[in-house]
Amino acid sequence: MLLVVSPAKKLDFESPVATSKFTQPTLLEQSQLLINDCIKLSPAEIASLMKLSDKLAGLNSARFGEWSTPFNTDNARQAILSFNGDVYTGLDAQSFSDDDFNFAQQHFRI
Repeated sequence: MLLVVSPAKKLDFESPVATSKFTQPTLLEQSQLLINDCIKLSPAEIASLMKLSDKLAGLNSARFGEWSTPFNTDNARQAILSFNGDVYTGLDAQSFSDDDFNFAQQHFRI
């Protein structure tokens, strides 16, 4: 079984993470190509393209500019622990055991 959920608009990069394990994104090269294009966009263009408020568009513009690979625990965070919407609150990944994180790695996609 594979569970697929949408990312949330709200992010949490401040709270402590529940695990030190992490992996690299599967489509990292394709993501880099998108970031290279997004860096060229103004916040207003990002707002229009992504159907975001001006505030979120500005935040995403800054995030695009801060994108830096390779990802590690200093410049990135596990996706399952980054999103903070209703689905992720209910998922409560902060309470996962190592076995739960291993299962999620195999069966959970964002």
